[in-house]
Amino acid sequence: MKILVTPTSFLKPVNAKAKEMIEAFADEVVYNPHTRPLTAEEVAALLPGVDGYIAGLDTISAEVLANAPASLKVISRYGAGVDRVALAAARARGIVVTNTPGTNSTAVCELAFGLMLSLARRIPQLDAAVKSGGWPRTSGMELAGRTLGVVGVGAIGKKLAVRAKAFEMDVIAYDPYFDAAFAAERGIRQVTLEELISRSDVISLHVPLTEQTRHMIGAAQIAAMKPGALIINTARGGLIDEAAAAEALKSGKLGGVGLDAFEVEPPQDSPLMGLDNVVMTPHAGAHTDEAVAAMGMMAVKNLIDVLQGKECRYVVN
Repeated sequence: MKILVTPTSFLKPVNAKAKEMIEAFADEVVYNPHTRPLTAEEVAALLPGVDGYIAGLDTISAEVLANAPASLKVISRYGAGVDRVALAAARARGIVVTNTPGTNSTAVCELAFGLMLSLARRIPQLDAAVKSGGWPRTSGMELAGRTLGVVGVGAIGKKLAVRAKAFEMDVIAYDPYFDAAFAAERGIRQVTLEELISRSDVISLHVPLTEQTRHMIGAAQIAAMKPGALIINTARGGLIDEAAAAEALKSGKLGGVGLDAFEVEPPQDSPLMGLDNVVMTPHAGAHTDEAVAAMGMMAVKNLIDVLQGKECRYVVN
């Protein structure tokens, strides 16, 4: 049994138990030779002879899967998102795809809230100014009494809504599969996406990247926002049209953007680079010790269950 393991955080000490489990199960384990997610070409080069694949944020294209070895039976995503896996191509080859939903919801939610606070109070800029000898007096924005619009009320969106209510924010939400019972219990109002965009002081995105959601925040949507609105994206790059956001930041239409996900990663050529009212983190939402350990154990268990013919609760396709 040969297993490919590519998540960049899998070899951290907090994943020692997951590493021990997969190495006890497999005859051979191949780890990511790079310190970043793999390109499609790099994935293809590592797949020969592989029976199971624990995948990070690699690009697993239809072409890669069409040419994958017959031995490959399962792709176990280390994380919840599967937008970088060509699911139809996997189904066509009979390759099971699993994920680890909920394991990183607290971690991502807390980073989203951290980005919100950083933008509202200009924490990174004030930190840099004081460290360089300055003592600036700039005004920030209080979150209490402001409206947070949550786009996507899954595990992460729900946790963010609860925390925002504790900060005395008004919370409105949009989700095609809205959880009315949760919303009623927490005092959250369901609105259309258009109403959310026009009414929110802060908008936080928690949806997958699909053809329907790509650039769901573009020039037209930004134009409909309140002056000085903040946008947070800890979900997937591509949800925001970065060029349109950059123009709106330069004009003052937007008050700030907090990003943990980018259209191209790393985002060296993003038009948002270098703008003072942008806070960026390196797709680190899931990178807490607790989340990394939970993702590692669930990803390994999912893979082993599928390869042993056992029932797996987290099959995506």
